[in-house]
Formats: sequence, C-alpha cells, structure tokens
Amino acid sequence: MTRARMPRPHEVAAAKRDPRLLRAVKEQQGDGAWRIRGACQAVDPETFFPAPTEPADAAVALCRTCDVQGACLAWALDVGDCHGVWGATTPRERRAMLVAWRSEGQGPGVPGQSDPRLGAMACLPILPLQRARTREQPDPVGAGAPQ
Repeated sequence: MTRARMPRPHEVAAAKRDPRLLRAVKEQQGDGAWRIRGACQAVDPETFFPAPTEPADAAVALCRTCDVQGACLAWALDVGDCHGVWGATTPRERRAMLVAWRSEGQGPGVPGQSDPRLGAMACLPILPLQRARTREQPDPVGAGAPQ
C-alpha cells in the first residue's frame, strides 16, 4: 500500500481552474437528494472503487455523463472522502482539489488548522499515537490490583 502524498503547489493551482471543481462550487447542495438521481445507482459499486493497480477509467467515464456530478464532487470534498471515484475525479485529483476547496472557504476545513495546504492531510491515514510509559506512571490495567 502506498502512502498518499501532499499535492504540489502546481497541482493545487491546476485544481483551482479545473472545470469539475468550478461545477462543484456552483452545484453544492446541503441535502443528499442528488444521490437518488446519480447515474451510479444502476451500476455495481465496485466499479467506483477499483484496486490501486486497476484503472478508474470506466467509473470516470460514467460520472462524466451524470447530471449530479458537481453535487457529488462537492459532497466528497466536504466530507474529505479520499477513496474511490466521486464526481468524475480520482482520489489523487481530489487531494489537490481538497486543498483548493478548503483554502477558498468552501468546505468546513479541519478545526484548528491554520495552513490551508494541510487540508489534504484529511486523506492521509491517521495512526494512533501511543503514549510512552515511564516508571513513574503505573500501568492503568494493573492499577489498584493486589500484588
């Protein structure tokens, strides 16, 4: 499994001019009513979640014919969905769009985040941090147990 990388500045600049992102800004909806009108309703969902080694061309081509493409992409950017094809975009394309989306104030952003370039980190896996125990800190499992 490969790790997602941060989009480069030229990728973010290109994303800001991408017609799919501009359409998403125009067609952004607060409700999920667009879902029932999607062209994807009659297609196997696995089509939109290809393996990393498989091309996503079939899903992208189907999305380009859909009437709710903009609303779909806006939803994926709002929630930070980084898997599969949404609004005729691949996860890699959406990472750059996500930075542009959040820097323009379209999406909610990540709380406490001052640098809009970090918005794409929502797509990166979050690993749990383990707190290192020292001798002074008792084991919480064994705390209070008879010795």
